[in-house]
Amino acid sequence: MNVFYADHFVLPLPDGHRFPMQKYRLLREAVQAFAPHALHEAPAARDDELLLAHDADYVARMSGGTLSSLEIRQIGFPWSPQMAERARRSAGATIAAAKASLRDRCGINLAGGTHHAFADHGEGFCCYNDAAVAARVLQRDCRIGRVLICDLDVHQGNGTARIFSGDASIFTFSMHGERNYPVRKEQSTLDVELPDGCNDAAYLATLREHLPRIVCSFEPEAMIYLAGADPFEGDRLGRLKLSKAGLAERDRYVLTFAREWAIPVTVTMAGGYAHDVADIVDIHFNTVRTAFEVFS
Repeated sequence: MNVFYADHFVLPLPDGHRFPMQKYRLLREAVQAFAPHALHEAPAARDDELLLAHDADYVARMSGGTLSSLEIRQIGFPWSPQMAERARRSAGATIAAAKASLRDRCGINLAGGTHHAFADHGEGFCCYNDAAVAARVLQRDCRIGRVLICDLDVHQGNGTARIFSGDASIFTFSMHGERNYPVRKEQSTLDVELPDGCNDAAYLATLREHLPRIVCSFEPEAMIYLAGADPFEGDRLGRLKLSKAGLAERDRYVLTFAREWAIPVTVTMAGGYAHDVADIVDIHFNTVRTAFEVFS
């Protein structure tokens, strides 16, 4: 199995910035100790790949540092050359993991899941929509017809939904908090909205109800799985009440399902905003470890 990282491109963020960027370095260090030979530096996504899901003008302005102040506020990060490079590497890691999954059944990006990025702008700490770009690359370069994006971050993948609106070749499935960000939701192929306080049992029952139906009807040739850590009960932004054990069971169910149905699966980490960054890293690392166990 191949695992791709881009955390060495450090973003210069103001003190007290709420996005826990250090989780990526800590996660990579944990994976380094666990499976050192599986780690690879993320390649940078090329323009021709980014343009499969993003407008040319937006890519040019993101690369050149000419985003408006409003666009920068929407993203939530100050622009810098490092920020632009890391955005490309994060998308490139998902592309690389997706291609690796066709050989190895599963590939992992230790970042990614930037599902709030639209074709023409970024939002919510998301610059490029890595899942959308990778899905299009699989279709263009690898003769994959149908891709399932299984988004289990606690926030709706609004950018992904908009990018693929009306496209029957991509199934966008989002299970997210009903009262969570974004306030204005887009229309995914299937949106499942969860009430505040949703616990392990209710969450897993809902997932087990919907995922088999989607796969049976859509018959995906590849899956991109956004394994968000933010449904965790200790998350500052999540509003749900899943335990670490419940999140581990979620991961095992999705990955085992993909293995049993012979669907190549790309795993991205997506969000996580727990008070203690160690909790976020623990959840993400368990996702990686579970993938190794399921596909060993």
